[in-house]
Amino acid sequence: MKEIKAIVQPGKLARIREEFSTMKQFPGMSVSKVEGCSYHEEEQIPRSLREALTDFSPKVRIEIVSPDDRVEEIVNIIYQCAHSGRAGDGVVWVTPVDSFQRLRFKAE
Repeated sequence: MKEIKAIVQPGKLARIREEFSTMKQFPGMSVSKVEGCSYHEEEQIPRSLREALTDFSPKVRIEIVSPDDRVEEIVNIIYQCAHSGRAGDGVVWVTPVDSFQRLRFKAE
């Protein structure tokens, strides 16, 4: 099992979700609204202290726990849907999952 996390532009989520809805046995995902900032190639000098402290932009974080054999397909969908080639597109990364269990209502 692997955990796939992606930070993407909010406007890209609908397309990503649409693509996942066509996948057979999609493992599911969690989505959170987040804010973030990152390093940019060109040096950016804030015009004021206020600007330096408020340079965060709205993003969406997607979290998916997936069987190993589905990871490449899921990452490719995220990339194809979220990549525009511009700064701020986002990031995607994959980490190992040591343990995973679904929680379900247990009937007595």
